[in-house]
Amino acid sequence: MSVICVAREFAALGDETVVELARMTGYKAIDKDYIEAKMSNRGIAPEVRAKYDEKKPGFIASLSQDRDDYLHYLKSILYEEAAAYDCIITGRGGFAIFAGVPGVISVKLVAPRDIRIQRIRARFACDDKRAEQLLRQNDRDRRGFHDYFFGVDWDDPVFYDLVINTGRGHPATVAQLIDQYRTLVISPEKGRESMKRMGELKLGQTIITEVLYNRRISIHFLEADVKDNKVILHGVANSQSAIDAAGSCAMSVPGIEIVDNGIQVVQEFSVIP
Repeated sequence: MSVICVAREFAALGDETVVELARMTGYKAIDKDYIEAKMSNRGIAPEVRAKYDEKKPGFIASLSQDRDDYLHYLKSILYEEAAAYDCIITGRGGFAIFAGVPGVISVKLVAPRDIRIQRIRARFACDDKRAEQLLRQNDRDRRGFHDYFFGVDWDDPVFYDLVINTGRGHPATVAQLIDQYRTLVISPEKGRESMKRMGELKLGQTIITEVLYNRRISIHFLEADVKDNKVILHGVANSQSAIDAAGSCAMSVPGIEIVDNGIQVVQEFSVIP
């Protein structure tokens, strides 16, 4: 089991490379369209998705419950897919969401600015001025998205295992480089470790869904860290009864045998709806 997370500058051949890489590896490609369909199935409306998908939300959107719902379901979808398949995740903060997880390779695709401008002009049939606007807007959105939701610098190469310049390389060549790296670093042991951890991440997210969305227990900033059959809960609540209810709810989720309830009571705690 392994996951390849592909971050990409606008017009750095990200989508094209992922298509080639999926063909070479047989991995499942998880792209925008796939995630949008999954979110739609969970009741996340198109206008909500449009406010948050790979962009920093505006002031009002940043205070909305929609923000938390979007991030929750994004993580849920990615954890579910990664627990079930070898997959390639295009953008959406994959490298940040899976940071430190064994069996995950993070790649950033970049290209010289002039080449990106040429590609944008050809794709959108526009002049240099419009191409420059599109380039700046898309890169600004992606930087803002990663900074806002994950607190990481999208441009910092330390977050990636590979940074590849696609200025001269064909997508198939770039994909082959990534695939060769994969075969060097993902051992069978790493694959087993990855499978176990992905299952734990999925289970933790299932607990959060059950507590917050199905039972509607009022816990703020809830986290559920699963290791083997034990979960550690963190968060903030207004009452001990809410904390106890969350613990009981977590215990009811199949696969959990031990609950370490670290949720704290903070009187009269409230958040902007």
